[in-house]
Amino acid sequence: MDVGFLGFSVAGLVVGFIVGMTGVGGGSLMTPILLWFGINPATAVGTDLLYAAITKGSGVWVHGRNKNIDWKITGWLALGSVPAAALTLLYLKSLHTEPQAMGSVIKQALGVVLFLTALAILFKKRLQTFASRHAGDRYNLSPNALNALTVFTGVVLGVMVSLTSIGAGALGTVGLFLLYPFLATRRLVGTEIAHAVPLTLVAGMGHASMGNMDWSLLGYLLLGSLPGIYLGSHLSGRVSDEILRPCLAVMLLLIGYKLAF
Repeated sequence: MDVGFLGFSVAGLVVGFIVGMTGVGGGSLMTPILLWFGINPATAVGTDLLYAAITKGSGVWVHGRNKNIDWKITGWLALGSVPAAALTLLYLKSLHTEPQAMGSVIKQALGVVLFLTALAILFKKRLQTFASRHAGDRYNLSPNALNALTVFTGVVLGVMVSLTSIGAGALGTVGLFLLYPFLATRRLVGTEIAHAVPLTLVAGMGHASMGNMDWSLLGYLLLGSLPGIYLGSHLSGRVSDEILRPCLAVMLLLIGYKLAF
């Protein structure tokens, strides 16, 4: 058992614990932590994508049994995100002969997406209030227009997630409650998780095909994160959301600033 094994397992434990308590922060914390450990940016993103697909897979099973997934919305999102992910991976493959260029693109994209994720977490309630006040406007849209906006949201998520492994959670949820403000929270969360699994799986396998994957690292992270998620979920609600979310948002803003600049 070496220091690397312990370090990565502890990282998985900490991130899993935060995800269990807050419901967000998986990719947005794990990828920067892997960069801090000195993992190559492309390998960090590829490994984290499959990590997300595996950890969220069990969530889909639970939400599916409880009928918390709107499969129609999931399908429209995937219609945009999966092709967008494939095109983004083709772009990254064109940079594969220049590892420094690929690393630079990924780190810059990480900085931007972390900023957006932090803002989404920080202003979640205000965004929900805005969505509720303007909910009637959605019903002025034709079903085709709403479907088109959902597909476009999927495209944006597909590009962001493939480049950075971040965005499917916090930003995906924001997109859903802006488009579907009357969707029950439990169905919103279930739908977001159901969409995140195929997206992260496709993007993760694409990165793996380019060699951007460390299977031992993936195992170490899962070894720590699974008990972390269990512990965090049992403590969820014991610490005020008004304290947890601002702290998480500030941490992501600082990490994003360091990566972007």
